[in-house]
Amino acid sequence: MPPLTISEVARQIGVQPSTIRYYEQIGILPKVQRISGQRSFDPTALYRLAVIRRATQLGFTLDEIRKLFFGFKTDAPPSKRWQTLSARKLRELDELMEGIQAVRSLLLSQGTCHCTSLEECGKGLFLRQCDDQAKALTSNKLFRNAKNRLR
Repeated sequence: MPPLTISEVARQIGVQPSTIRYYEQIGILPKVQRISGQRSFDPTALYRLAVIRRATQLGFTLDEIRKLFFGFKTDAPPSKRWQTLSARKLRELDELMEGIQAVRSLLLSQGTCHCTSLEECGKGLFLRQCDDQAKALTSNKLFRNAKNRLR
């Protein structure tokens, strides 16, 4: 297979050429040879980009993707790399799900007070009389993390 241009690689992978340049800039895609000033990709770049794309689809950050490629001994098999990073990501997702469940519970319980105005409700919330669960929830690290991710 002949060398590929950045446009051809981008089209086949389904990303913008600027994304490929960025991956090269941050080091998760190796620098490629240039012919007459244009990047000339070996077809194996498509395989590395397919791994990068799958990892981003799974929610891995670029730092985590860098670890996938460079954070292990060179003889570490791909399965071990994926399993290690996936275990961390699964723990992260479990924490997020706990936070989401806590927010969901709070949403379901919101409005069950007998306040006659929002000011009265706000006063009760302020004084922590309407909902003891909100106090526990807002002090919860998982809630704060989930809330920050939603911003």
